[in-house]
Amino acid sequence: MKITFLGGGNMANALIGGMLKRGFAAADITVIDPGSEARERLQQAYAVRCIDSAAALDEAGDLLLLAVKPQQMREACVPLIGKLGQALVVSIAAGLDLTTLSRFLGGHRRIVRCMPNTPALIGAGITGLCALPEVDEAGRAAADRVLAAVGSTVWIDDEARMDGVTALSGSGPAYVFLFIEALQQAAADLGFTAEQGRQLAIETVQGAAALAAQSSEPAAVLRERVTSKGGTTEAALRTMSEAGVKAGIIAGVKAAEARGRELGKLLGAA
Repeated sequence: MKITFLGGGNMANALIGGMLKRGFAAADITVIDPGSEARERLQQAYAVRCIDSAAALDEAGDLLLLAVKPQQMREACVPLIGKLGQALVVSIAAGLDLTTLSRFLGGHRRIVRCMPNTPALIGAGITGLCALPEVDEAGRAAADRVLAAVGSTVWIDDEARMDGVTALSGSGPAYVFLFIEALQQAAADLGFTAEQGRQLAIETVQGAAALAAQSSEPAAVLRERVTSKGGTTEAALRTMSEAGVKAGIIAGVKAAEARGRELGKLLGAA
């Protein structure tokens, strides 16, 4: 499968590295990026072909992965019109819906929209994907194979839910980092060193997440099992409830989803 990346930033780096580990051939990958430093870095790290503009491309190949910023997408896509053929187009640009992407690509319809998250940079991401009806099972499988190179994948049938994917898993790492930040601050207030607080906070989050992933029980049941009546955990959770921690997280995710819809409309109007 011949694959072209439009953009050679961090997520493209992560995808290329993950793909090569999973059997993709470097000789089959071309990266378009105007930055000489980005091209040199990719060539040295992965031995993939790098070019400075889409104008130097004869055809997009079997799969074109759009990895440029949403605000730059319309302009970046112009030189690709007429070079797509039957290529499957996979976009990892946040906020741009399938209709808008199709318009930017001159009416091309074999498009998959994806929302990966930053843990993909270490191969531990999760990506939500949705596709236009013109993408067949083989196309969906190809997109899944590429994104699965950096973590898990979840297919979403209703594109309207993609803003929710962005709010939950796309923005989600920031919520977890905030929680870790709060635990580290509490550790400092309790007299622990910065190194001790970091280790205690991060490994607690890692362990709890691993336990939740391996258990068939709901998170609420796991929480209850840690919470002894009249104990320390109960005291902490009662105080957090009074401070509106859980309600604040839920409200924050909903605010992110609403903002995603708003930004999508703005980008689509470009």
